[in-house]
Amino acid sequence: METVQFNNGITAPILGFGTYRISPRVTAKYVTEAIRAGYRLFDTAQYYQNEAQVGEAINNSGIPRDQFFLTTKARTGGYAATKRSIEESLRVAHQDYFDLMLVHFPMPDYMGTYQALEEAYQEGKLRAIGVSNFDNRDMKRVIDHFAVLPAVNQIETNVYTQDKPLTQFMKQYGIIQEAYAPLGEGPNPMFADPVLIQLAQKYQKSVAQIMLKFLVQSGFMTIPGSTNPRHIRENIDLFDFALTPAEMEELRGLDRGTSSWLGYQG
Repeated sequence: METVQFNNGITAPILGFGTYRISPRVTAKYVTEAIRAGYRLFDTAQYYQNEAQVGEAINNSGIPRDQFFLTTKARTGGYAATKRSIEESLRVAHQDYFDLMLVHFPMPDYMGTYQALEEAYQEGKLRAIGVSNFDNRDMKRVIDHFAVLPAVNQIETNVYTQDKPLTQFMKQYGIIQEAYAPLGEGPNPMFADPVLIQLAQKYQKSVAQIMLKFLVQSGFMTIPGSTNPRHIRENIDLFDFALTPAEMEELRGLDRGTSSWLGYQG
């Protein structure tokens, strides 16, 4: 597994397992499946209501906790509510710490939420903190106001959704881009894209694997999720080939500048 280094010096796996839209009833089952397939980075959120089950699968895996990288995201309830919710997330997930905690969305009270995360980071309850769904204006406000830089911005990123100016802004501050919805959402024309199909045939990989490889090779943390055991295994099988510079440039050219999401962004 390849890794990325955060701007506070810690490292994380570049590829992980996302749990958005996985029912709490079956989350532990599929996280356990992912652990067996080799995943060590797991992404959850207070909003998903499955922190407990992700923590359960990790704690019951028989693998030392320090071999995992566990991310959760805070509801943007402002300072006091976030202080309480951090403690509640640690309690329900049966964790002494989270490796990364993000402000889930830039609601009007996100500065208070970030302040609570920064304090928890300074207390050792969080190894890194960051944001999710933030544009450069909202990130700049956080950067200018707080001593601890966001380590990560988790945003929708896939072959058809590439916000290149935002990517360049984050690079200036060493903020890692983390791709959610890396395979798109809803009706998805990417799987029929002739460029992706041709590359899949060349490398004897699936179209999904080509899409994920593009993101990982771009240096983005990437968190595909699935409840299909075959896809869970396939999505991590990316490290035995490399796209050429010309192929990477061709895939950058597929950017449509639009989101595949119709509603809430995860």
